Amino acid sequence: MKGDAAAHNRAWAAARARLADETGSRVLDWGGRLPLVLVYPNSYHVGMSNLGLHALYQLWGEMRDVVCERVFYEPGLPPLSLENQRPLKDFAVVAFTLSYELDYFNLVPMLRAADLPLYARERDTAHPLLICGGPAVSGNPMPVSDFFDAICIGEAEAILPPLTAVLQDAASREETLKRLAALPGVYVPGVSRDGPVRRQCPAQLCGPPVTTSIVTPHTELGDLFLIEVERGCDWGCRFCLAGEIFAPARYLPLAAILEAARAGVARGMRIGLVGAAVTSHPEIEAIMAGLKELGANVSVSSLRIKPLPETVLRTVLGSGGHTLTLAPEAGSERLRRRIRKGFTEADILRTVARASAYPLRQLKLYFMIGLPGETDDDVAATVSLCLKVREVLTERRPGCRLSLNVAPFVPKAGTPFQWLGMAAVDSVAARLELLRRELAPRGISVKAESPAWSEVQAVLARGDRSVGAALAQTRGSGLKAWARAVAATGLDIYYFAHRDWDPEAPLPWQPVQDPDTLARLKRELEKSQRGEASYYYFPLP
Repeated sequence: MKGDAAAHNRAWAAARARLADETGSRVLDWGGRLPLVLVYPNSYHVGMSNLGLHALYQLWGEMRDVVCERVFYEPGLPPLSLENQRPLKDFAVVAFTLSYELDYFNLVPMLRAADLPLYARERDTAHPLLICGGPAVSGNPMPVSDFFDAICIGEAEAILPPLTAVLQDAASREETLKRLAALPGVYVPGVSRDGPVRRQCPAQLCGPPVTTSIVTPHTELGDLFLIEVERGCDWGCRFCLAGEIFAPARYLPLAAILEAARAGVARGMRIGLVGAAVTSHPEIEAIMAGLKELGANVSVSSLRIKPLPETVLRTVLGSGGHTLTLAPEAGSERLRRRIRKGFTEADILRTVARASAYPLRQLKLYFMIGLPGETDDDVAATVSLCLKVREVLTERRPGCRLSLNVAPFVPKAGTPFQWLGMAAVDSVAARLELLRRELAPRGISVKAESPAWSEVQAVLARGDRSVGAALAQTRGSGLKAWARAVAATGLDIYYFAHRDWDPEAPLPWQPVQDPDTLARLKRELEKSQRGEASYYYFPLP
């Protein structure tokens, strides 16, 4: 059809144009190699900002006899790989990386546009194997489990080598799935195994560092050379999926960080240090000193309010940076103890005062609304805290803008709060409006994520296979399309998004819930409900 040909030509031209603007991508001949395509179900702009995508491209690119290409989501266009402009059905393996639950909505139209059967049970030897991994499915793979042949639970360095070896070995589809199901960290829906699939991760970050592998101007972080300096986090915020999925904290050695930074500086790029808790790196002061010697302009993905060494502030704000982002998460001491943030209001104000000694032009504060146990008094405490921060800035750094980014609490599988429902959408919206009403007249802007979309995210995060059925029925984008699919399938939104669950009842993601981890999460939930915030250690799985 003429329309199909025109769409194909537009997709082909877009892929060629993006490839021409890249540095570091690889265009390989397929002869004798396993053709594998890495799919990020969102735009090129978003996907190429994701360091996890770069890590996967880097890992597969270093393997012999493997050719790895990339595909991104382009509404209305057939998915073609950037490197050789090939459709998904030409590859032996189609590998999706799923970082965020809301990207599930792009999965279904991508498979339809690629003319691939949506459900794994409908595919046969004429179709590629579909696998996936990433933080979202490592927490709970069930909403998309009927779409994939195999799902990776954990980190790529520990799973990809044995998984790729199985995929390279020519065998029947049935035999390949049985062999994949026998691998640690690989969940194959419908293939039985003894016990749950345990999350896999390397004990140390001892291989080549994860860095920006492809440089492109067509991304939000196009001027940053990203380096993953640490992975995981031992602070144990009870709402945090990343803190659990990538635990325990592991750190890239100083020498490896500086060697990677030299490559970025040589390209004339700023250096972006990436990690859940970068300032917790045991060599953070030496890292900052080394980067200063290299003449690097430095950006840090995550700054904890405490600890925050002066060398970090000096390097980030004293070398061209003018914006600082901090995450108090909650306004009251009581609520911060419940979520286990590990710092006080005095710590927050002290950090703002220290930052004000530098040429700070904008301070961003991240908060969550609707946290378990939150009351109107906690929201009032958020207003009070922001006004105190405003006073510090007015006194020490006049003209510095203060803004809030507010996200509704969404319960995540695999965290201590996985049993607790999200607050009602109307309640969350009312509290967001209260923040705006109190702070906007004082010159403090408030940006917030949609409570309605947060409810959708909660359903996807805590859902079972019935959520996948609703995804399959979703036609079009937006909340109305989702509402129609929910009505058509009878999906119980309240149960998955808002209801508190019995901690002793089976969870939808039981096939990937390690019993030891489950027991630890229950203990943390109980501590939260008692208002305790004791430190605990994340063991390796």
